[in-house]
Amino acid sequence: MGAIYIGPLKALINDQFLRLNDLCAEAGIPVWHWHGDVSQSHKAKMLKHPSGILQITPESLEAMLLHKHAALTKLFHDLRYIVIDEVHSLMRGDRGGQTICLMERLCRMAGVNPRRIGLSATIGDLEATGAFLAAGTGRGTVIPRIESKGVRWRLSMEHFYVQDQQAAAEHLPEQALPELAPKTDTAPAHADPGIGYIFEHTRGKKCLVFVNSREECEAVTTTLRQYCEARHEPDRFLIHHGNLSSAYRETAETAMKDDDLFLTTVTTATLELGIDIGRLERAFQVDAPFTVSSFLQRMGRTGRRDLPPEMWFVIREDPPEARALLPTTIPWKLLQGIALVQVYLEERWVEPPRLDRLPYSLLYHQTMCTLASCGEMTPAALASRVLTLSYFHRVSQEDFKLLLRHLLEIDHIQRTETGGLIVGIAGERLTSSYKFYAVFQENVEYTVRWNSQELGTIVQPPPVGEKIAIAGHVWVVDEIDHKRHTVYCEQIKGKVPAYFGECPGDIHTQILERMKRVLLESRQYPYLMQNAAARLQLARHTAQNSGLTEEPLICLGGDMWCLFPWLGTYAFLAMERFLKIRCAESLTLTGLSPSRPYFIQFKMKADKRTFFQVLLEQERKPLDPMELVYPKEIPMFEKYDEYLPDILIKKGFACGVLGIDEMRERIRSWEKYT
Repeated sequence: MGAIYIGPLKALINDQFLRLNDLCAEAGIPVWHWHGDVSQSHKAKMLKHPSGILQITPESLEAMLLHKHAALTKLFHDLRYIVIDEVHSLMRGDRGGQTICLMERLCRMAGVNPRRIGLSATIGDLEATGAFLAAGTGRGTVIPRIESKGVRWRLSMEHFYVQDQQAAAEHLPEQALPELAPKTDTAPAHADPGIGYIFEHTRGKKCLVFVNSREECEAVTTTLRQYCEARHEPDRFLIHHGNLSSAYRETAETAMKDDDLFLTTVTTATLELGIDIGRLERAFQVDAPFTVSSFLQRMGRTGRRDLPPEMWFVIREDPPEARALLPTTIPWKLLQGIALVQVYLEERWVEPPRLDRLPYSLLYHQTMCTLASCGEMTPAALASRVLTLSYFHRVSQEDFKLLLRHLLEIDHIQRTETGGLIVGIAGERLTSSYKFYAVFQENVEYTVRWNSQELGTIVQPPPVGEKIAIAGHVWVVDEIDHKRHTVYCEQIKGKVPAYFGECPGDIHTQILERMKRVLLESRQYPYLMQNAAARLQLARHTAQNSGLTEEPLICLGGDMWCLFPWLGTYAFLAMERFLKIRCAESLTLTGLSPSRPYFIQFKMKADKRTFFQVLLEQERKPLDPMELVYPKEIPMFEKYDEYLPDILIKKGFACGVLGIDEMRERIRSWEKYT
């Protein structure tokens, strides 16, 4: 096998397989693909004649290393290239770390050191990406400098209050972008203004509507379908997210490829990457995505076949109440959307990789995979095999000893008579499941069935007789089989919220700081439409009068205060804990209520100057990151955290997740307020 192509999605691999096969056919280069949906006969042929190019996902490569361990040298002794597609999607979590570990393990077993090639259209820090790709190879990195031609965007951003009159009704802006295209439909009377706007501009077009959670995906799809029904029109909306069955997802993908069907798919990040769904004319984004990378990927789904990329932001907000406190009167999602666009336009900035984590969950996974594939090993040999993987450069020998002792206690590994280590009975049950190949988090899911059809999966099913939303429709629960994790239901009309588990966002400090500048600036942004421009104008007026861009701490009246740290998600989380644990007693600070990562409200008896003095005094003292973990807290974030000793879970969170250095730097910058 001369080359491996690693793709993040099975669907992406299937698309690329057809194209690559056509390209390589004339040259006589065989192309293979390997994942759960590929036939056994195809895999058997590849194992018999290993040559050419293998296309595979990280999870399937993990399975191959586990179950084809003895054949790896034969399969890959001539491996010269590993191509990682959409490499940006693997650079900020355990799945990327797993990919790096897999490449290193494979190369050691096969005795090769192939050149790694990363592909992506949305990389900001090229040097950091090069370091990520080169990890463990001992090689340098070549970064091509491609002078891209100027690409003209068709970009608009509009704001809608969910109820009442819109912002431009009272404050008509001097400058605003007109609609990029006229509407091709009319929403029903009393429609949600933002969703109605999407409805009116998708008829006769092929579009994607991106949302930031599976719950919102279900809600938006259901609403749009209701509008079709109210207007006596055929349903023209599809749905695509990770909890839907593969049949539902593939139906949407196939329908979107048909150039004669003008359909719109509401989706999460599952259609963010390069799955071929034909010629798209327009993308909508409901509210702001969490990252610049997501914004670029989502907009990049359009603009193919000589059309410019086109994205319509639809920012929705509940209208502030007359007596609302200051922080809730700021349109945070609008500011976030503007900031994401501006940091890229002005600096070509995209989120850098996160390479300084303490990935203990992945350490557990790779330890178990190594034992399962290699068989009995001494503790020293196992440590040598696992801890020398470059992704674990921050993990100490002592940490690894703690892990092994704990795994012996819970029977995930066991000691042999000769002192070696093997997979234990409890560990065997886990590693033998196909779900073990993946390191991304999974909820305990229930399959939802209607007659003979599998609709998808949900978590925490409601009681019998209650309603659920999935696959863009509403269903009533008839029966729940908890042993088989199956929900049986019947379709009804109506609309209810959907729930698939938490969906936290990771927003970088660079975005928060640019949001503050958006409030400080007086300039207009050419992509803002009337309501968005008017809402920004009102927000700037509020910010100027309240002083929230001048000082980070604002008195909301009496002993109620609000802190605006302008920090990203993990540094904000550190600040929140620092206030509670280090400063609350000295400041008589109570009722701390965060709205992450925008502001923190609390009650405080101290004055403003004392607040900053106490923070600076505490910041100057030595700070053990473990102090910022609450006494009884076990902050599980990753898939295999539950199998780790508590001390490693806490350490991984405190030293690898919390943005303590950024928080301390921000506190030091507040010295002028003392």
